[in-house]
Amino acid sequence: MSARVGVVAPRVVAEHICLESDETEVPDIRAARKIQASVKLTSRIRGGSIALDIFDYYYLAVSAARRRSAPKQFALDLRFVDPAIGRARHIPWRWLQGACGLTVLSALGVWFLGSSSSPWWQHTWLWAFVLLFTGTACAALLCVYRTTETFSLYSRTGRAKLLEFSAGLGTFRALRAFETKLAAHIRAAVAARRHTQAQRLRDEMREHVRLQELAVLSGQEYEESKTRILRSHG
Repeated sequence: MSARVGVVAPRVVAEHICLESDETEVPDIRAARKIQASVKLTSRIRGGSIALDIFDYYYLAVSAARRRSAPKQFALDLRFVDPAIGRARHIPWRWLQGACGLTVLSALGVWFLGSSSSPWWQHTWLWAFVLLFTGTACAALLCVYRTTETFSLYSRTGRAKLLEFSAGLGTFRALRAFETKLAAHIRAAVAARRHTQAQRLRDEMREHVRLQELAVLSGQEYEESKTRILRSHG
């Protein structure tokens, strides 16, 4: 294997790291296995779904499907996954600001109707206020609908993004129990790694090569993660 690092010595180290690793291959996710925990999530906004299974204690099976793209199945070796699970929440601030503005106008409308001398159901501007209240409710619902929660997994030393999934509000809550078990299995898997740093980095490099061959990592992501591993190795 050739590694484009820019100098001769790191390229030799990269080959050494990959070729001398004798770690056991990641089990085939289609083979019979014992599953410790499972979760399935669906994204209404992006029209995708993901199923995660912790199997054989040290591995995570991923089955992802997205609209207009072929389903993807692969397994991650938890020994090389960073235990710090990434979380991010995207809030549509423009929609939120619009909903807040309409809420203020609706409150003023309620005050105006209440302070009018004529009954509110006979007021001339009643239909205008009904439309205002409807617009406020729709803006609030769209704000909630367009708010997304994203979780991601990264490799431990290479910092390559191994998994990312975005869905609506409630994703973090639905993941809570599974995430607790996943973090425990990652800690157990990390503790079961080989002892020396050189051996661990060789094994993680091999895992990155495997994931690139499965198209989980792009060529650029692989090269960037390889560079980080080589820096740690030096």
